[in-house]
Amino acid sequence: MSDPAVPEIPTADTDVPEQSAPAGEAATAPALRRRRRLLIGAAAAALVAVVGAGGAVTAHAHKVVELDVDGDVVASSSFRGSVAGFLEENGVELGEHDEVSPSLDSPLRQGENVTVLRAAPVNIVVDGEDDVLWTTADDAGAALAAFGLEGRDVQMAVSRSTGRSEMDLPLSERTSLTVDGGTQELELEPGTTLAQALENLGLTLADLDEITVTSEPDGTSVVTIVRVVVSERVENEAVPFTSREEDDATLLVGRTAVVTEGVDGNIERRYSVTTRDGVEVAADLTSEGVTVEMVEQVTAIGTKPKPKPVPAPAPARSSAPSSSGSSGGGSTSSGGGEAAPAPEPEPAPAAPSGDVWGKLAQCESGGNPSIISSNGKYHGLYQFTVSTWQSVGGSGLPSDASPAEQTERAQALQARSGWGQWPACARKLGLR
Repeated sequence: MSDPAVPEIPTADTDVPEQSAPAGEAATAPALRRRRRLLIGAAAAALVAVVGAGGAVTAHAHKVVELDVDGDVVASSSFRGSVAGFLEENGVELGEHDEVSPSLDSPLRQGENVTVLRAAPVNIVVDGEDDVLWTTADDAGAALAAFGLEGRDVQMAVSRSTGRSEMDLPLSERTSLTVDGGTQELELEPGTTLAQALENLGLTLADLDEITVTSEPDGTSVVTIVRVVVSERVENEAVPFTSREEDDATLLVGRTAVVTEGVDGNIERRYSVTTRDGVEVAADLTSEGVTVEMVEQVTAIGTKPKPKPVPAPAPARSSAPSSSGSSGGGSTSSGGGEAAPAPEPEPAPAAPSGDVWGKLAQCESGGNPSIISSNGKYHGLYQFTVSTWQSVGGSGLPSDASPAEQTERAQALQARSGWGQWPACARKLGLR
């Protein structure tokens, strides 16, 4: 009697316990064992022959299935009845956005190829708004092209932070790269990531450089790199000094003197400047402070009345010697003799003329009544010291006095002490 046909029995995602063959039918077991196929995986040991009443033999359905997870392919055997049960049995955990083919609720069939594509998050900008794209596409170009089919402007903003999926997402084999003012058309090996492409080109990126990836309708990846530099700029603003005047009763009317020299102040401002491909796009003020204080200039205005001119002293007059006449046509005599003539007095020194004082003033001061020597010691037309000026009756500073008063005091000094008060110029003018 030949073996009865053994139909395939649909199974749930549970294992069927092994059943023993009834007594008297053990002879059929070797034949059943000869029909078993060699199974791959640990589940092969669970295959059990079941011999039913009347010689019918039932085997628990098993399958040999190929499992592909992101390109990693293994062969596995299973007694599960659905794709979901098969994945669970093999420890494959699915994310919310992962793709499975066939679908999870599909029955598991002998020789099935179960494919799992892991989805990765990609930061994108859609019509100017930040968003996250979960994609299972093989490359950036395909992912962006698929997402942009609805007519939206889509680009991928890449971060250089370690481990970000944007850097690890492969580019399409045809990629256009724009950087440093030039564009290159690249032919990449399949699976070349953005990070690898940049490394192969020898491109060094700074931490702030921006990378965007867009896609052409044909799936070509378009990579754009913008060099971003943040630097500090220092600007200085001068603050002009202000001025004020104050009355000074020690200065003659019409005279001024700077009491406090004005000094311009300075304000320093520091900016954080951002440039994109060399073009300034932002300048943020980070600090501001005064580095030099402004000093107000103070000028004294003279209020002292000018003295009235003092007339020059009249020159001294010399008296002529008296002569004695003769009486009776004879000479006067004493005791019958002629009297001795009286000695003539010595002539008085001539008073210097006005022209001499003008020449002396020109020699000493260049004729400038308000001049002060560089060391601040000598003043006016005749270069008085303050102490000498005061010794001849002057008050205040000689350089503040009128030319007439200065000449008067100089004449008094000359009358008292001679031309030696002006040794160099007196010698030059032939006065000594």
